[in-house]
Amino acid sequence: MYDVLIIGAGIEGTAIARRLSRYALSIALVEAANDVAMGSTKANSAIVHGGYAEANAKLKGRVCYKGRVQFAQLDKELNFGFRETGSLVITTNEEDLPKLEALLENGKLNGLDDLSILNHDEIMELEPNINPEVKYALYCKGAGVCSPYEMAIALAENAIHNGAELFLNSPVTAIEKVDDHFVVHTPDKDFEAMYVINAAGLNSDKVDQMVNEPTFSVHPRSGEYVLFAAGTGSALNTVVFQMPSKMGKGILVTSTYHRNLLLGPDAIDEQAADLDRSTHVERLYKIYKEGLNTTTVMDPSKFIRSFTGLRAVSSTDDFVVGTTPTKGFINVAGIQSPGLTSSPAIADMVTDLLAEEGLSLVDDPNYDPYRAPIIKKDKEMLPMAEVNKLLNLESCPEKMICRCEQVTEGTIIDAITRGIPINTVDAVKRRTRASMGFCQGAFCRPRFTEVVERELGIKLDTRTDIETEGDTRVTRQEFVAYCKAQEAAE
Repeated sequence: MYDVLIIGAGIEGTAIARRLSRYALSIALVEAANDVAMGSTKANSAIVHGGYAEANAKLKGRVCYKGRVQFAQLDKELNFGFRETGSLVITTNEEDLPKLEALLENGKLNGLDDLSILNHDEIMELEPNINPEVKYALYCKGAGVCSPYEMAIALAENAIHNGAELFLNSPVTAIEKVDDHFVVHTPDKDFEAMYVINAAGLNSDKVDQMVNEPTFSVHPRSGEYVLFAAGTGSALNTVVFQMPSKMGKGILVTSTYHRNLLLGPDAIDEQAADLDRSTHVERLYKIYKEGLNTTTVMDPSKFIRSFTGLRAVSSTDDFVVGTTPTKGFINVAGIQSPGLTSSPAIADMVTDLLAEEGLSLVDDPNYDPYRAPIIKKDKEMLPMAEVNKLLNLESCPEKMICRCEQVTEGTIIDAITRGIPINTVDAVKRRTRASMGFCQGAFCRPRFTEVVERELGIKLDTRTDIETEGDTRVTRQEFVAYCKAQEAAE
């Protein structure tokens, strides 16, 4: 019998598991996929939002800033990668100034004290490569970027280190309330738990309806992204948003934590029956063209990857976090943007709800909040001549496995021996960045596959997530050719 069972190992589920692991509790984290962070967490903008955009009347407006201010300390403890960059919401339209002022006032209601409106000259001083026609911008000093899937992995590793148990490949098929506890059914195992947390992402409404009458629904909203090669992120110093709309915060242009330039997302409401994570060159080109309204320092030939994120949009148009008519069952549903930023505050909120529901929270004297990094943050890249000397060494920690991202054999072995089962090449990629460089794994994937299979004594699934899910992604060649054709036609 577990004290708490958490359904879903995305950023919310892993944040809750880690938050609860500081107490003397038995915790199960149950995930349908073959790794943590496999839903919205692995494919989003990776922005630590300021907290000014969502209305204070909504829960997501009230918890975003409370989550944001925890990131620096969490990164010190967990080493997942967070950098405060500041953010701008820009406009080239004089008439948009009142909208920026309204965002500023809403931010103040949400608790922010680091907002200001900049004029043209102030913006250009901060961002020399931005559209010179910019008139005003809302500046938030404390916004930033992080690596969301690395964050979820770090949270899960630390929760496991502190006693939580993770069960992958375990989709929940039914939930029963039996006397004072729950029986949670999966294909291979039944779990008993006193309390259940529903953090099942796009399936959170279905999970809720296993024990409750319907009160909300979740539908997917897709957003496609364009990612450029390492180093291209130097074009901008901050996260730059265009004016938001009812569908989202608009096309953003930003450097990722690892210094790639990222554009996106667009926003299209999808039908669940037609759902996939393929990308489409027409949508990507439109994103690219809209991105040019922010900065022209973009080279289509530096494109390395496209991807699609799916946001779990609730019919309530807000986060659904709270107790339910079934005592002991708590929903964490409808978590779209700014769900990543809000995740630490949501974990705090769920902890309080569990206490109100009757769970005894006794501090564990052996709790350890620290998790060592897998990737050395802000490491200096070696000259390629030095990298080449390390490529053909005999097996040793210093042997270079991935030359684009300069990932060593020692890093690969560290990443796969931290308590989470590693079964796929993309699981290795998310932890080490091997195959995230310009060649996208053409060189290193066979090399790290050999290391993993030797060390773990398994046969690694060499299909990427895309291949496993049957999705298609626009390639560099397709994107560059389409850009050239469109520009010629224009």
